[in-house]
Amino acid sequence: MSYLALNTIFLGLAALAAAAALWRRPASRRLYAASGLALAAVLVLTAVFDNIMIGVGLVAYDPALISGVFVGIAPVEDFAYPVAAALLLPAVWSLLGGDTRPPIRRRTTPRSEQDE
Repeated sequence: MSYLALNTIFLGLAALAAAAALWRRPASRRLYAASGLALAAVLVLTAVFDNIMIGVGLVAYDPALISGVFVGIAPVEDFAYPVAAALLLPAVWSLLGGDTRPPIRRRTTPRSEQDE
């Protein structure tokens, strides 16, 4: 099985979980924004560290099992896992009952000063 086929299965399952979470409990804009920022950060980190690991020989890929599209020397298939994580983790949080509402605004004045 090629890495692309494996990634398609993995991303499909993550997308199904995300769709189920959105259907069950629509999320706030903050959750989407946080997920997007996390995805961007993890994609950058994946690009940097995958290229380092491949460059020093820690990881190698069978050329017959990859698509041939690269970011640096890292195959594009490596980037499916961060995308799946950005879909799956907030979905699981929501499905398990995690609070997706924006936080309540906190008082800016300490309680001791308000009592005076």
